[in-house]
Formats: sequence, C-alpha cells, structure tokens
Amino acid sequence: METLALVALTAGQAQAAPLPLQHSIISATYNGLAAGMLGLDSQFAPVAGSNVTAIDPLGSGGVEFLSADFLFGIDFADDGVMTVYNNGPVQTGAYSMRFDFGASLAAPLTRFALIDSAAVGGLPVLHLIDGHTIGLDLSALDWGSGFSSFSARLDAAPSPVPEPAGAALLLAGLAAIASARRRAPTA
Repeated sequence: METLALVALTAGQAQAAPLPLQHSIISATYNGLAAGMLGLDSQFAPVAGSNVTAIDPLGSGGVEFLSADFLFGIDFADDGVMTVYNNGPVQTGAYSMRFDFGASLAAPLTRFALIDSAAVGGLPVLHLIDGHTIGLDLSALDWGSGFSSFSARLDAAPSPVPEPAGAALLLAGLAAIASARRRAPTA
C-alpha cells in the first residue's frame, strides 16, 4: 500500500508542462554563424546583432527569425511551440540552427518534443544543448516542393506540486494505510 501512494505522487509530478516564452530574448545561429540568422527586432536586416530578438509581444503570428539565405522562417509562440517554415525548394545540404534563450526563460528546458511533422519527409534532429539552448539539424528533411513546416514544443521541468488527481490518489492511499493499521490486531 505504501508503494502505491508513492507511485501516485511521483506520477503526478512527472508531467512536464509547456514552457511559456513570453518576454524571452533569443539569440540564434544558422550553420554556426550569428550573421546567418536575421531577427524580427532588426526587421530582418543583415546588421550587427540581428541574430538576437524577443518573442513577438503582439503574437501577430509572424516569425521571429529568417535564415540569411531566406530558406527558413522560425516562429516561437508564447505557449512554447516552435514552428519552422521553408520558403521555397531546399537543396540537399547542411542546415543547422541553434537558439539560446539565456536567462530569459521562466524555467530550464527539459524536453523538446516534435508535435507535427506531417508536411515534411524525414525527421528533424532536435536536441537540448543545456537548460536554455536548443539545436536543430534540418539536413535530413525532404521539404517537397516548398512551403511546408513542422512544429515542436519546448517543455519545462515538472512542477513540484502534484496534480489534483495525484494528490487525491495519494490521500486515498494514506487513508487506506491508516485504516488498515487501526484494524490490525495488537499483540
């Protein structure tokens, strides 16, 4: 019985939550170059520092970054969803990106999960570099004739507070243990 209660508590805590990105500042590179990424804050102009931008505060649905070759647009939503678009036919080659959120995240990144890739062939390589940096390798994707996308969600560490269902199950387990102890004969 005691094990059941512990499992219920652990299950309630283990669920990661989407990482809110409001007010995040992101610096990006494309194929290892800061000059390879153009940010919304600099109106996608190739100027010094244009690889750093904030999440679109108006949520207008536009992208935060364009690759300097204009092949890719990258949009980060307030709810932690990242969408990568291609703007035309993509030739075979190396296409890697890195996004660093620095200290602007509300919690460390713990998971980066692909949520929609039906429009592209193959799978992007998604990886966490550390608690505030993600990496993408798009080299193995088949974008078809162009204008397709995929989405992934950034998740944060699980909350230390159990979900209500987990807490209820824990309390039921503890009540059962207490009841069993009261009914047990004493020696």
